[in-house]
Amino acid sequence: MENFNRLNDLYFKKLLGDKNRKNLTLSFLNAILNKDEREYFTDITFLDKDNEPLTLDGKLSKLDIRADLNDGTQVDIEVQVCPFKFMAERSLYYWSKMYSEQLEKSAEYKKLKKAIAINLLAFDYLEDEQDWHNIYNLLNVKSHNKLTDHIEIHFLELPKFTLKDMRKIRTSEAWLAYFSGRYTKKELEEIAMTTPAIKEAVEFENTFLQDKIERRAYEQREKAIRDYYSYMSAYKEEGLEQGLKQGLQQGLQQGLQQGLQQGLQQGLQQGKLEEKFRTATNLLKMGFDIETISKAVELSREKIQELSEKK
Repeated sequence: MENFNRLNDLYFKKLLGDKNRKNLTLSFLNAILNKDEREYFTDITFLDKDNEPLTLDGKLSKLDIRADLNDGTQVDIEVQVCPFKFMAERSLYYWSKMYSEQLEKSAEYKKLKKAIAINLLAFDYLEDEQDWHNIYNLLNVKSHNKLTDHIEIHFLELPKFTLKDMRKIRTSEAWLAYFSGRYTKKELEEIAMTTPAIKEAVEFENTFLQDKIERRAYEQREKAIRDYYSYMSAYKEEGLEQGLKQGLQQGLQQGLQQGLQQGLQQGLQQGKLEEKFRTATNLLKMGFDIETISKAVELSREKIQELSEKK
């Protein structure tokens, strides 16, 4: 299949979120977290709570991979295809939920385990960073000493990734090359010769595409994502256009330059506010939670709740 999107979150979760292929997930995690043979994670238990099931009615629920590793480490892997300027805030928010939910089992802080968030991005997000893999911890701003190793947030930016030497490829690079979609079938075969996990991933991909039900689900997910971003773009243009029209009308009625400027400003503000309401309403329909919508459109949680009740 041409232009197959390996970052389609439904496919991604089928590939790396299934207990029958947990060896692939462990390969990915051990590579990205740079574990050597003495520190390898050897087992993983997937945690599917409110992220399942994925519906195919056009709603875009948050779909990620949550799991416990054999030493108790919590991990969350999320894929983001289209640019989202609040990735840091969203990642921190879901990291905090993952970390705090451990206390459901025990209220003793000493039993809290490390929590790791991994964000695989198909766009440039960290403008001041040149590397494709950046890791964030909690550090002292003066000494740079780490306060705790319990927080670790990774950003993997595919546009910044370049495979330098096919003959000396690391497992982490092999995985990024696979998900980037920039390498030919022949090149992937070469990579698979040195990285067995990639060979198995390619074989699973072929099986996935031959399954009519799985392929249909994949195509519907791709359509839902395309429609969502198309709608968002249309709402933005419509809101700006309405704001300009309202501003011009008010300015002309006042007949003064001051009135024109004031009308334009008010119209733009009103248009932007109406745009926010429309965007928030559509995000609610698509299944996003109130906290995420509030941050994305910069409206209060109370206003989002009010829109939700009117929906």
